[in-house]
Amino acid sequence: MSRGILTVISGFSGAGKGTLMRRLTEDYDNYALSVSMTTRAPREGERDGIEYFFVDTETFQERVRQGRMLEYACYCGNYYGTPRDYVRDRLDQGRDVILEIEIQGALQVKKLVPDCLLLFVTPPCAGELRRRLEGRGTETPEVIARRLARAAEESEGIEAYDYIVVNDDLEACVRQIHSMVQNAHYTPARQETLIKEIRGELSGFSKGAE
Repeated sequence: MSRGILTVISGFSGAGKGTLMRRLTEDYDNYALSVSMTTRAPREGERDGIEYFFVDTETFQERVRQGRMLEYACYCGNYYGTPRDYVRDRLDQGRDVILEIEIQGALQVKKLVPDCLLLFVTPPCAGELRRRLEGRGTETPEVIARRLARAAEESEGIEAYDYIVVNDDLEACVRQIHSMVQNAHYTPARQETLIKEIRGELSGFSKGAE
């Protein structure tokens, strides 16, 4: 059984990251969504280990000191982050783990897991992004303006990603992401065992021909 691949998905607010991740897990059975850890209190209906791992601040900070977080950040007085052991265990089981985080966290993960796959999700154009944000009907013009300003900042970091995913057609986009992840399994860096076996056999042939 080959080890799974960690895929980090980032993108603009309104690009459809959450929908894409849900569809990936519905359409293909080898994906596992990473569960984040947080120090905030559970909201009604949230379950520990499902929506989040809920811990106190002391426990979270101790995990950081022990190097047991892939990435973390503090928002509005609460810590959020990705447990390293949770991701590792599923990768060792051969599952392809999907992690949705912002650019800063994605770059933290890349330093610790150099062979992870970074995907950036975007609508086909900025105008479409604005239309999607306005189409939600749940946010004020001021909030939309802040999200667009944040998107402008995030656009400066796109080059750090391995692939850009243009979310124009949902079905096609899901298939595209799946193909990217599956193709990554066959890069030479992830096929070391096969390469060693072939080299060993070829070496034996060469010696037999001498």
